[in-house]
This record gives sequence, C-alpha cells and structure tokens, in this order.
Amino acid sequence: MKKRRAAVTGIGVVSPLGNSAEELYRGLMENRSGIRAMTEWRDEFGRNIAGAPVVLDPVEVKKISRKVRRTMGNAALFAGLAAQEAVAQSGLDPALFTSGRVGCVIGSTVGSASSMTEACVADYEGRRNDLSACHFFRLMSHSSSFNVADMFGINGPQLSTNSACASGLQALGTALELIQLGKVDAVLAGGSDESTPLVAASFQLLYALAEEESPEPDKLSRPFDAGRTGLVCGEGAGILVVEELEHAKRRGAPVLFEIAGYATNCSGWHVSHSDELQIANCMKTALADAGIAPGEVDYVSAHATGTKVGDAAEAAAIRAVLGGDTPVSSLKGHIGHTLGASGALELAAVAGMMRDGVVLPTRNLENVEDCAGILLPREVQERKLRVCIKNSIAFGGVNTSLVCRSLD
Repeated sequence: MKKRRAAVTGIGVVSPLGNSAEELYRGLMENRSGIRAMTEWRDEFGRNIAGAPVVLDPVEVKKISRKVRRTMGNAALFAGLAAQEAVAQSGLDPALFTSGRVGCVIGSTVGSASSMTEACVADYEGRRNDLSACHFFRLMSHSSSFNVADMFGINGPQLSTNSACASGLQALGTALELIQLGKVDAVLAGGSDESTPLVAASFQLLYALAEEESPEPDKLSRPFDAGRTGLVCGEGAGILVVEELEHAKRRGAPVLFEIAGYATNCSGWHVSHSDELQIANCMKTALADAGIAPGEVDYVSAHATGTKVGDAAEAAAIRAVLGGDTPVSSLKGHIGHTLGASGALELAAVAGMMRDGVVLPTRNLENVEDCAGILLPREVQERKLRVCIKNSIAFGGVNTSLVCRSLD
C-alpha cells in the first residue's frame, strides 16, 4: 500500500515579534528582538527579569465568539488566533471540519498558566466562589486543543501532546502519523503556551533562567554562545494545517512543504539534563523515517535555549549526525523560549527560510567554545533549503525531531 504523505498548507503565528507568520519572519530578517524587561514582574522577583511577551489586539480577540472565548485562557487564545490565520491560508472548506476527517492536535506545557495561578491564589485567599464556572476549562492541559476544535466545529480526533517544550513538535508528528494511518485528511496541529512569573520562577529554581538584570535585556538570550547563562521565557503559538498531500493537490491548496519524517524518544536517565546520544538517535530515526540521508540535510533549526548543558549536548548530537558543514541556528535569541509553542512556532519561520532560500543566524552569538564543531552562521546567508530538521528537547528527557522537505 502506498504510504500517505503529509504537507503543510497553512501556517498561523502569535509571537513576541508579531501576530502573523509574515510579521514573525520579517522581524527575524530585520534581526529584531521581542525580548524586553518585564517590569510588571518586578514585585515577584525584586528586580527586572527579561521576557518575550505577546501583545494581542483586543479587537481581534473579540472576533472569536464569546461561546468559545469564555473557556479560553491566554494559551488557548494564542492558539485560536494562530489557527484562524493557518486555516485562512490553507483555504480549507469549512464543511470539511464537520466531516469527521479533520483532527485537532495542539500541545502545551500546561493549560493556561495564568489561569492556574489565579485559581490557586483564589483558593488560598478563600475566594474560590469568585472563580468563573468556565475557569477549570482554561487551565486543563488540553485547553488549547479542545477550544480550537470547538472554534471550527471539528469532530474528528482531538488530542493534546503535553511534553513540556517538545509539545508543539510532537503535535505535528502526531498529525503526520494520523494522516499516514488514514485516520484523517487534515489536522490543525502545533503548540501554544503562555509565560508568567511562576513559569519563569520554575526555570530559576533549576538554575536555567537568564535572570541577571540588564540595561540590554535583548542581549540575555544567547543560544550556543560561550557566555550564555540560561533561557528567557517567551510565549505564543504556532498552528499549522497538516494535510494529506493528494488531498491538498486535488483542491489546489498551497503546498508550503512536506513533513517527511518524525521521531521522538526519551533519554531514560535524567529529567533535566540533555543527552547527546539520544538527541542524535532521535535525529537519525527521523531521517530514516523520511528516507533521507544525513548528507541531504541543508539546515537545522535547533532547540538551543541558551542553557549551558542543553546547548552543548545538542551541538554535539548535531555534529555526530551531520558533521560540521550543515548550517545550524536557534531563533530563541530573537523571541526567547516559547516553551510548548516553540517547535511549531519556529517551524513557521523555517517555512519562510525555505521559501526565500536563506538561513537566519542565531542572535547574540559572539563566541563559540563548547558548542564548536558545527556551522553556526553569524549573519543571514543565501542557501537553497530543500531538507530541514527541526529539533525540540524537553524536560523529562524528551527529544523530538521533524524532517521537512520542499516539493519545489
């Protein structure tokens, strides 16, 4: 039986650099940063902590029907707005959503982190009855996925991948597998997450947060750089329409790229330290799934968050699988670490790079020491990108790799 193939026909973004895929891509091309001092968090930390927040347009938010919006926390709102853009680009017929042949798979670290904090504070202060009857729906782990499914009337499979920072990329891999199995013809898939003081404090407790107060907070996220001190928390959503290739061709849909291969594994030995061996094995398995040789890879969009251990382990894994001639970069110097959204959101930028034949560099990268041996461009490079790998790595020892292929 011929293997069903999956293509991306629509992309939507909510990000610290803008709330569309093109705004994000344009900001990256202009080397802008979405990171700033989070003065609104000063009371919690006693100083300014850097962050990369999203700014929503209230008018756009209110275009989502109140029936759905009332059960949405910020993470679900991000996902809903990104999904609207993705669906509009794909041109999917609304009638398809109620056919049972369209699914929805959106991952997050948790549900709405701000809604969870609000609920805990209300309970502690004895104000539990002040909470809305809809509040629980905002903090459920699959809140983004079921709310987006309700927005579009999707009655096919609805799932949520909840593997921390690998969630969004696992959602896209799950979409690929649902299509390969013949369960669906299209899936709204990706990741969404929001950042709060509690989220940032969680990384602080693990000594993984870039927490120094700086007059230039946009310089604090330094993936692969020898002076990196930790990550900067961001937020947002990346939602893609993943569609069976022949189904897309029959309706004349725009095919942006093919999701050609996918793998996820677990290191199985440490919950917070990255394992270069299993990252490498994950990349190898994804390439084998795609039927693509390592020498055919043109670019790697790395997870690299700016932590000492994580960046070095991923660099070593990439070097082991691909050698030192394949361009590698991380976008987290521009937008921070958008957590469960990062894999899908950054893949939206990769789509623009594949379209335009460019490699975006890692922002704030000045000095490479322990991450040496891989090709880390310092400026935008012109290069035809036919095959790209996107990596995501998460606490719990979770590794995920997605292989994308241009059909041009």
